[in-house]
Amino acid sequence: MNSNRIAGRTALVTGGGNGLGLAMARALADAGARVIAVGRDRAKTEAAVARLSTPGRAAACDVSDPSSVAALAAELADEEISVLVNNAGVPGPVKPLTEIEPAEWDAVFDVNVRGVYLMCRAFLPPMVERGAGDVVNVASVSGKRPLTARTPYCASKMAVIGLTTTLAAEVGPAGVNVNSLSPGPVAGPRMERNFRLEAERTGTSYEEAERAFVSRSALGRMVTEEEVAAALLAMLSMPGLCAADIDLSAGMVAR
Repeated sequence: MNSNRIAGRTALVTGGGNGLGLAMARALADAGARVIAVGRDRAKTEAAVARLSTPGRAAACDVSDPSSVAALAAELADEEISVLVNNAGVPGPVKPLTEIEPAEWDAVFDVNVRGVYLMCRAFLPPMVERGAGDVVNVASVSGKRPLTARTPYCASKMAVIGLTTTLAAEVGPAGVNVNSLSPGPVAGPRMERNFRLEAERTGTSYEEAERAFVSRSALGRMVTEEEVAAALLAMLSMPGLCAADIDLSAGMVAR
């Protein structure tokens, strides 16, 4: 893999203090990038950054809050950020649409969609000015196929894909690449939570809920955080990639 487009650059990763965000932060650091990990919990994010292979920086932000994002942009004004990874997201409720309260719906869209918009709004202008940069928005295959009882999450991830393609058309002519990465189910605590809730909802066991879910993929398994992080590096290493949505789902979605 050609890492020349990554080494020496500064990459900002939201939700970078744990889980998938931390895996992507580690991969970027290993590829030679200076990583700025952003999360709501500064202490947790600082601890994560301290474990990266190259020196980085931690910052606190609520990506759904315009004032918090503006404060983050001011705090990082001395950084030349050329890679923005919008990874922060929430899973939302697991229940039928008719049982979802408006506040629950809004809470999902506030982070998963509004957060992407606010971060791009804050950090894209310098990239456009310099005529170079990469934005990768983490969407999901759940935006492209039915997932029972997960309407707000699925709708929010499809919105991220739509935002990505339109934004790519806006800033691509200035030399900024905008793409989305759509993982399938990623093995880890979030999917464990989903399987527990699905088992409760359907009256089945945890193992049955997990088996039913992963059986939809060609490989019969979930992807790992490390595989998603590797896909991110591959995307950043392809200078002609723009307005694309990349599936990494172990064959969960076939198009």
